[in-house]
Amino acid sequence: MKRDYRQDFPLLRENPIVYLDSAATAQRPDVVIEAEMEFYKKYNANPLRGLYSLGIEATDRYEEARECVANFIHAASAKEIIFTRNATESLNLVAYSYGLSHLREGDEIVVSILEHHSNQLPWRMVAEKTGAVVKYLECDRQGHISDVDLQAAFSEKTKLVAVTQVSNVLGIKTPIDKIVALAKKSGAVVVLDAAQSTPHMEVDVQKLDVDFLAFSGHKLMAPMGIGVLYGRKELLSEMPPFLTGGEMIQTVTRDKVVYAELPHKFEAGTVNGAGAWALAAAIRYLQEVGYEHIQKQELLLTTQLMEGLTKLPYVQIQGSPDPKEHCGIVSFTIDGVHPHDVSSILDADGIAVRAGHHCAQPLMQQIDVMSTTRASMYFYNTEEDIEKLLTSVQTIRRRMGYGE
Repeated sequence: MKRDYRQDFPLLRENPIVYLDSAATAQRPDVVIEAEMEFYKKYNANPLRGLYSLGIEATDRYEEARECVANFIHAASAKEIIFTRNATESLNLVAYSYGLSHLREGDEIVVSILEHHSNQLPWRMVAEKTGAVVKYLECDRQGHISDVDLQAAFSEKTKLVAVTQVSNVLGIKTPIDKIVALAKKSGAVVVLDAAQSTPHMEVDVQKLDVDFLAFSGHKLMAPMGIGVLYGRKELLSEMPPFLTGGEMIQTVTRDKVVYAELPHKFEAGTVNGAGAWALAAAIRYLQEVGYEHIQKQELLLTTQLMEGLTKLPYVQIQGSPDPKEHCGIVSFTIDGVHPHDVSSILDADGIAVRAGHHCAQPLMQQIDVMSTTRASMYFYNTEEDIEKLLTSVQTIRRRMGYGE
């Protein structure tokens, strides 16, 4: 019998909402909520600090979570896993600790035009402070990056490449293999934003051969406020700390500081032990569901939605016409109706979607739209959810006074 995964999620089983905004944040299953509560009920001491038994238990749970994350993304060592607040903080950590200390005037930073602002603005800051130059890796209206675009972006001056694995607007995958190959040829490091990919596909940092990788727990069904940065051990070892303060030191005297070893050098202050423990629970739950099932359900729903929207002449789907290239994300516009109005009307019908520029304004300019309505699906969504969305979309222009 087919499992009803909605029953694992308290908000979905107790609320009639049609939730189609998982690209912004996923819902949390019971096991994740219970894991966070368990930490506070059983292990509530400051990790890495107290030498009493409860403090040691808290530290053990925190480090178990780190091991879980390392295995999840196939890192060579748990020391390569840094816990942060979110992907944004992870990317800023690399920008400040690696970018500012390694890039020089005239160096080139390649950033894809598909990027979320979180993987674009930190590099523009680095360029402003160091004299480096940001070059954009272009794409076409569907989000495809051609070999011509790739060759035009790279040169012997390329020192860092920042790219997403999956676009948060178009759902398109970037050609990571080709990008990494060109980066290595130029001697550049690669920073991969995996916030939109880790919930939907296996990510192996060793096979990808990237130097840094960032993702957020909250898109992965974990609590808000916990994120991950992966970095090659040799790079992290030579980087200065991003934040200074408690627990990220080995010794401090009046005139000398010796920083702690990896990974603690980058985890100043009281850490989010409960969030890390719950992130591990989210990873285990995701692995139980399995990427094969997740991808199969997302493709089923994406195909249903795109086929339904295509029948409406006043609806324009952004990106590829192939549902297989959307990774559960469908952004669209309705002629004559602002996406904010679309979202408000759908909300009145109990349907939650995202409307706006999705923190990707350069991409919006590239595809020549100001904003879109975005429906993003996950394995807990159903065909009934998509049918309700399509039914409501068909009424929007009439409800806005267009008579159709």
